[in-house]
Amino acid sequence: MEAMDPTRVFVKDVKRVVVKVGTAVVSRDDGRLALGRLGALCEQIKEMNTRGFEVILVTSGAVCVGRQRLRYRKLVNSSFADLQKPQDELDGKACAAVGQTGLSALYDALFSQLDVTSSQLLVTDNDFRDPDFRLQLSETVNSLLDLKVIPIFNENDAISTRKAPYEDSSGIFWDNDSLAALLAMELKVDLLILLSDVDGLYSGPPNEPNSKLIHTYVKEKHQTEITFGDKSRVGRGGMTAKVKAAVYSAYAGVPVVITSGYATDNILRVLQGERIGTLFHQDAHLWIPVHDVGAREMAVAARDCSRRLQSLSSQDRKKILLDIADALEANESLIRAENEADVADAQQAGYDKSLISRLSMKAGKAIRVLLDSNVPFGPLTCCIANCVDFTPQVSSLAKSIRVLASMEEPIGQVLKKTELADGLILEKTSSPLGVLLIVFESRPDALVQIASLAVRSGNGLLLKGGKEAKRSNAILHKVITGAIPDTVGSKLIGLVTSREEIPDLLQLDDVIDLVIPRGSNKLVSQIKEATKIPVLGHSDGICHVYVDKSADLEMAKQIVLDAKTDYPAACNAMETLLVHKDLLNTDGLTELVVELQNEGVTLYGGPRISSLLNIKETESFHHEYNSMACTVEIVDDVGHTDCIVAEDRDVADVFLQMVDSAAVLHNASTRFCDGARFGLGAEVGISTSRIHARGPVGVQGLLTTRWILRGTGQVVDGDKGVIYTHKNLPLKA
Repeated sequence: MEAMDPTRVFVKDVKRVVVKVGTAVVSRDDGRLALGRLGALCEQIKEMNTRGFEVILVTSGAVCVGRQRLRYRKLVNSSFADLQKPQDELDGKACAAVGQTGLSALYDALFSQLDVTSSQLLVTDNDFRDPDFRLQLSETVNSLLDLKVIPIFNENDAISTRKAPYEDSSGIFWDNDSLAALLAMELKVDLLILLSDVDGLYSGPPNEPNSKLIHTYVKEKHQTEITFGDKSRVGRGGMTAKVKAAVYSAYAGVPVVITSGYATDNILRVLQGERIGTLFHQDAHLWIPVHDVGAREMAVAARDCSRRLQSLSSQDRKKILLDIADALEANESLIRAENEADVADAQQAGYDKSLISRLSMKAGKAIRVLLDSNVPFGPLTCCIANCVDFTPQVSSLAKSIRVLASMEEPIGQVLKKTELADGLILEKTSSPLGVLLIVFESRPDALVQIASLAVRSGNGLLLKGGKEAKRSNAILHKVITGAIPDTVGSKLIGLVTSREEIPDLLQLDDVIDLVIPRGSNKLVSQIKEATKIPVLGHSDGICHVYVDKSADLEMAKQIVLDAKTDYPAACNAMETLLVHKDLLNTDGLTELVVELQNEGVTLYGGPRISSLLNIKETESFHHEYNSMACTVEIVDDVGHTDCIVAEDRDVADVFLQMVDSAAVLHNASTRFCDGARFGLGAEVGISTSRIHARGPVGVQGLLTTRWILRGTGQVVDGDKGVIYTHKNLPLKA
């Protein structure tokens, strides 16, 4: 993993930028112009202009525009007989001559809509052989930039003396990529951005499954490792040309970023310091250490270490957990200091108070021995972004690990034992999954809980925490891995420090066995869409309480108040209250509503009840408040909810059987649905799917099964010599 984000090293000093856009970006597959992408490009340049950047645009696409126009003109002027004849390829120089005016007019029209003025400058390779031309070029561009005019460069292919791409290898430039690099140096710019039709430079053709995006190019490391595919589908360049131009520019002192021109905001993202695409910089070799570990290497190392962990005795694995607990307590002051620095940064950055509360590891908060992830309930339920009552202090985390160590050994348990035939015994046993990738937000204590679960279950682990907990996660990871003996290896638990590494990790379905995203619904959806690795996912946290007409209303009031107000930001807090229509005009409902409002709960009504209670109508029933607010509505009968308050046992049984949720409750607060309260021990995440675990996932959810068959020399031989008994045997003899 990279120790730093190199892009941020230089973007703060950038003022003058060259943006090069290729034919593959400005045109569609059918050869027509991609007007949407061109519009987004112009909007970004307008924004840069407004912010005070000096922008120089180098664009391809003239030949493409001209070819489209000339083909249409030829079609219009052709007879039916002409169309039956073989069609000659249009002359490229003619296409360029026609297309240059059209492309320039299009840019002028787009920029005019944005109140920006553009200018066209056509150059050839031979022009740059003249020192006076170079001097005049710089003076002209400087004058245009002073006037906030966008200079648009293109090679004048209509009169170029080059016979074919790359044929004149001794030329000063040979395509628009190398022209952009030449201009970047000639005009003394601070950054060159090359827009491509892919996300950046890959280790191989981007469509190959084993290719991975290279975030920072190191010439000494990558020049012999990269395999290029075909050139661009259009134009003369392609990734080969871009890399040559980027290396040429970067090692002459102008940083380069190759990124996708298909995205609508990538230029602005680069200028904001986001590490997207591929960065080329003359100091890149100083940023990436020789021992730089890639995503695959980290995953493979975690798998190797997990196998050594599994080979240990149960007592040795328990001792590792106890040593981790001791190490956490011994380093409590250091952990606190790093955590307080994270909290201070989060406060200064203006993060939400609930996030800061989850981030903090300050002592004095309520202590729970086991991790509280506040479990959701099936399809109706929650993400994990706010799944926490509090963040335990370090001593409490250590205590929870010792409790986990004292639990029954989970690995190698015989779950079923069968005699297949005389002397042929089959056992179904519990086994670790392999390597887990956990992506979590906000909570550094989650790192401790997840790491301890991985050790207990014999799995390798890769962790990616939120940037707001960067220091806390780093020190916790260092302390925990420092307690793992060399016989296993500290690489059992890897810490991913860059968000940009996640896409690479999600492609490693051959070495990572399960992904558990713990964050927003958006994060979970993105991960599910981006990987073939099984994902232990969850849906939204819309937890319901249904009060039936048979309910004890005093009991209902206590349950509803607890479900909503005990900890509103938790995933198992009530978000929607459903009440049977027969209770509409009762004192019990009135008291319940008044009590909620007295506790400071803001009520939003559904269409049927909002006017009756004189409360604002909700915009959506599919809303997770995570605060002192909830939706109220009247229903005609038992609904698809999570908790039912009812004295009618038949109604309750129908509810418990029919509601398709991972956990359903009768006459009890939704807040009970929690890994600790369920007695599962620490929780690694939540699943609202059915495969392979559902609801809160503890140690058992991180295990799979394997079969062990013990015989005495039996062979199948067409089943002629085997008499099958298939007799179940007791697990313990």
